[in-house]
Amino acid sequence: MNLLCLDAGNTRLKWGLRTPDAWVAQGALAHDAIASLGAALPASPARILACNVAGPAVATHIEALAAALSVPLDWFHSSPADAGVTSGYAIPAQLGADRWAALIGARQHHSGPALVVMAGTATTIDVLSAEGRFCGGLILPGLDLMRAALARNTAGLPEAIGQFAPLPTNTDDAIISGALQATLGAIERMAAHLCRPATADFSIVLSGGAADALAAHLALPVRRVEHLVLEGLAASAVW
Repeated sequence: MNLLCLDAGNTRLKWGLRTPDAWVAQGALAHDAIASLGAALPASPARILACNVAGPAVATHIEALAAALSVPLDWFHSSPADAGVTSGYAIPAQLGADRWAALIGARQHHSGPALVVMAGTATTIDVLSAEGRFCGGLILPGLDLMRAALARNTAGLPEAIGQFAPLPTNTDDAIISGALQATLGAIERMAAHLCRPATADFSIVLSGGAADALAAHLALPVRRVEHLVLEGLAASAVW
């Protein structure tokens, strides 16, 4: 049985074709190219499991894809518990479905206490206990969004093209470094909830388009996982 997992984020659609044991293929495409996905698949799926945080227009594209492939479509939603993870959110159904899937995916790759960081258009930083309980987390603008906000909302700052420096001495580097340091600081402060001498098996589980930029500056243990939301969808699926 082939399951087509779809992660519709703010910027792109990530997809993965999965058997119960392994990924057959994975990829990503723009939202307006969703209709072309069926022709690109190496095998036909038996059904689709989709996580969508990109809004109703993208949902309509995904529904049209399912209809074109003549396969059932299931929407993934946050729940109080799933695949070994329990939710500590005040109202579990209000947790973003992508964050919930990422937490489930992280649990499949790391069984100890973890900080689950999704670095995309937005950055989410979520605390997952050794027992698999989601304890809470942060949402902040992604690195590109921080830079764009400065350029858009200030008179004298550019859309920065610079590089990280510990002590920046030009404006572009100051903006790039500021966005990175703000995000790294948030990660390190949240890690303090889990990363103590008694939790030697702690790891940051890191995914998303800006993951490499962050990983280069993190001194804490990091486990890099591609397509963490897809991993969570596959783990949640009933085969």
